[in-house]
Amino acid sequence: MDTTVMIEEHPQIKELMAKRPIVWQNPDYGKRADLPLTRADIFDAVARWERFAPFLAVAFPETAAMNGIIESPLLPLEQMKPAWEAINHQSLAGQLYLKADSQLPISGSIKSRGGIYEVLKFAEQVAMAHTDLTYMDDYSVLATPEYHELFAQYGVIVASTGNLALSVGIMAATFGFKTTVYMSHDARQWKKDKLRANGVTVEELNTDFSSVIPVARAAAAKDDHTHFVDDEGSRDLFLGYAVAGVRLQHQLKVQGIKMDAKHPVVVYLPAGVGGSPSGVAFGLKMIMGANIYPVFCEPTHVPSVTLGMMTKLNEKIAVQDIGLDGLTAADGLAVSRPSRLAGKVMRTLLLATATFEDDDLYRYLTKLVDTEDVMVEPSAAAGFTAIAPVMAQFSALAGKDVTHIVWATGGDMMPESERQLDYELGQKLLTKINNR
Repeated sequence: MDTTVMIEEHPQIKELMAKRPIVWQNPDYGKRADLPLTRADIFDAVARWERFAPFLAVAFPETAAMNGIIESPLLPLEQMKPAWEAINHQSLAGQLYLKADSQLPISGSIKSRGGIYEVLKFAEQVAMAHTDLTYMDDYSVLATPEYHELFAQYGVIVASTGNLALSVGIMAATFGFKTTVYMSHDARQWKKDKLRANGVTVEELNTDFSSVIPVARAAAAKDDHTHFVDDEGSRDLFLGYAVAGVRLQHQLKVQGIKMDAKHPVVVYLPAGVGGSPSGVAFGLKMIMGANIYPVFCEPTHVPSVTLGMMTKLNEKIAVQDIGLDGLTAADGLAVSRPSRLAGKVMRTLLLATATFEDDDLYRYLTKLVDTEDVMVEPSAAAGFTAIAPVMAQFSALAGKDVTHIVWATGGDMMPESERQLDYELGQKLLTKINNR
């Protein structure tokens, strides 16, 4: 589509092209839609997680305290809230929480949900095709040498900028699968090193993420025994993320957080290719309904889901098509073209998207350390950037009875040297604001 025509139809594209932060309000939010997945699909995924809990407790001792369940805490940010108010020069009447997927076991990111789940499902399929494993068995048996030898005859391939690679790579290698990760030029070195240390083959390509996926897909297609984890359109990845809706519903109840028409909950999710935030948002809406409001947060240089949904071209348009470079410090969000599922499933479920400038990520991650002693990677701080513009756009979400949940998507596996560099950059940027 011609850019001039697109701007006439969608004036906010001009602001996207100028790299200005915007809030895009989804005009189709709340409409009826025929969705390709159901609540029953989510509960099927919940059951599979529970079947694998005994295996996970054995294979990953750090999950034993939770009996093999992989879940993150919902943290009240009582000290961060006044820090947020100081940065934004405005009050935050509602409550502020952090959904700390940065602390998820095994890979320390939201990708532990989808990436690990898809590998679990593939392992279950292989085991049931070649052994006498039944659905009622104790799945800890899958950690024995007999099954490791079976899984070694199969392969798993994934393309990733980093966090999906860690979750798929570590999980698949633990089972014994021959595991290969194809990574784009913006993947962090420490993530590559971590994968290789876990026995994963890392193929580095000097291109962006969208160009890596076809290469990885083609490599997997050469071998009938190799499973490709497709971040652009995997149903299993999507459902792994969606289980978060069931888990968060329980956490809200346990922590006494009201959610009804008078007490809305807004969830701010960083978006790259859009698969993980879409899966989570789908789960939230299917399980909790009308009073929970998902918002996606994207870098001004890479607003791929915003552009895809705004134009309704979804994966058929990339940010380079409107002159953007697709570069961001938030490596997990550096995806120029959205997934096939993101726009289609989110068309009536996503309230809005908000774009941000990279510098803001560092300011918030530094303040989060100073106030709550919680460290996240830059992209995981994206949710903090969206709160003020969303409240300005939606007055009903700015009151004292609103709960704001920032979804911290990764960070626990970062090396101390990386943490220190990010923290110090945030300090400098905060000083710059204070000196204005």
